[in-house]
Amino acid sequence: MRVEHEAESTAERRPKRDREATRRRILDAARDLFGEHGYDGVTVRMIAARAEANMALVHRYFGSKAALFGEVLAGESVIRGVIAGDPAGLPRRLAEHFVRQIERGSVTPMSRMLDRSAGQPEVKEILLQYLEDVIVQPLVAQLDGPDARARALLASTIIMGGGPVRRLLGLSDLRAADPADLTDRLTAMFTAALAAPAHREP
Repeated sequence: MRVEHEAESTAERRPKRDREATRRRILDAARDLFGEHGYDGVTVRMIAARAEANMALVHRYFGSKAALFGEVLAGESVIRGVIAGDPAGLPRRLAEHFVRQIERGSVTPMSRMLDRSAGQPEVKEILLQYLEDVIVQPLVAQLDGPDARARALLASTIIMGGGPVRRLLGLSDLRAADPADLTDRLTAMFTAALAAPAHREP
């Protein structure tokens, strides 16, 4: 009886594991394809074929291509973990994260997705929601004092501004700079952006 019960339990668990594995394959395939071709250059059929799944499963698990793009975007982001932690160390953590991005020898799937998809109207709302949920609101939660949202948005412009600079000018000059000096400078920038406004006498 015990053997039969264990076999039944294994059979019950297997479909769930299979679903999770299929879902993961779809996410991985979508991440790669969005990075290679941008949002507009990818179809659900392409994603399903790359993931060795049928289109019905893609729609069942994610609902739409836009929703799948949003989930891939959120899953690829590491900035939420950078923001979390001791508020006093936040400017330094953001600076170190920025420098790590500069020092990467290759373009990340996340940056490729953003670079090749940012201009698509269908994903504009997804990108705005991503910015709000993953960067702005977590920053606001770390801040005390007035104008927390404005300060978080100011820091966000530093975080997100690297993309256009990278696309237009490249990062070779920044990569050639001293990483410690860059980190110190960026720490000062993030500190200034996130600081509560000084009290002014009327």
